[in-house]
Amino acid sequence: MKIGVRHAEDVSIIDIEGRLVAGVGANQLRDLMDQLVLKRGGKVLLNLEKVSRIDSSGVGELVASIKRAERAGYQVKLLSIAPQVRHVLDLARILPLLDFAENEAEALEDFQGGPYLNSTD
Repeated sequence: MKIGVRHAEDVSIIDIEGRLVAGVGANQLRDLMDQLVLKRGGKVLLNLEKVSRIDSSGVGELVASIKRAERAGYQVKLLSIAPQVRHVLDLARILPLLDFAENEAEALEDFQGGPYLNSTD
């Protein structure tokens, strides 16, 4: 699994690619979220568009990471949930409990409380 972090204004966007499964994938997400939580507060978008597979361990770590971040004062949204991931989250009945957006502009707009203005606009 690959994880990249980029920023748009005050939002950390975590791009996850590959398999979010027991072992390395779930551990990578936990480690990254733990590093972010040390900064105390902010906004995080977890981009799941390129997640090819998620298992119960991945779901558990995703939920645990979101909860840890929220307890530390972060706002967390899921972004572009891949169909196979959406299916698993639906089966687990977790999706309705999560905040998510279909595209990045929509998510950034929600975080900012109004229209998102890209710095190139």
